[in-house]
Amino acid sequence: MLASNREEIEAGRLRVLLIDECHLLWGDKTCYVWEKTDQEIAVGVVNERDKQTYYGAVDYLNGKLLLKAYKAGNSGNTIDYLRYLLDQSPNQRLLLFWDGTSYHRSHLVQNFLGEINQGLSQEQWKIHCVRFAPNCPSQNPIEDIWLQAKTWVRRFCALIPTFSHLKWMFEWFIRNTTFDFLSLQMYGVFSEIKY
Repeated sequence: MLASNREEIEAGRLRVLLIDECHLLWGDKTCYVWEKTDQEIAVGVVNERDKQTYYGAVDYLNGKLLLKAYKAGNSGNTIDYLRYLLDQSPNQRLLLFWDGTSYHRSHLVQNFLGEINQGLSQEQWKIHCVRFAPNCPSQNPIEDIWLQAKTWVRRFCALIPTFSHLKWMFEWFIRNTTFDFLSLQMYGVFSEIKY
């Protein structure tokens, strides 16, 4: 699909985004503990209910992630995030790759896509969505981004006193990192495109 749209992508008329949601939990700051094998180690566990859901879309060409926080992943927030992506991509059509989670396939989301694409040929749709294979997170490179961000905050686990600090550090890492790794290029590389 990318190869057949190469001209549109290179011209900047079609923006390719890979989308996913991440649920950051207070427990995500937990890091590994090493101890001698012949000694027992006690680890206190607190049932923290703090949680933040993030919607993210990594730009296939420049590796930047468009991040937005929500209370939960659901149809309404998915539609709001799609509107946000349209606002962040003026004069561009969007080619979105995402998983088949229930709220991506909901009637509300499908109706929204139908409304914004109404009267347009498929080649001119404002948003065209392509679903990854079911139960295959390895197809979505953004999974590696979530892992990198969570790994980064774990390095500072002893310095994170509150959940609001954890969210700030997670968001700071995402917003200040350009992602460039092999899984992001698994769908092909346009060698002539330079940023």
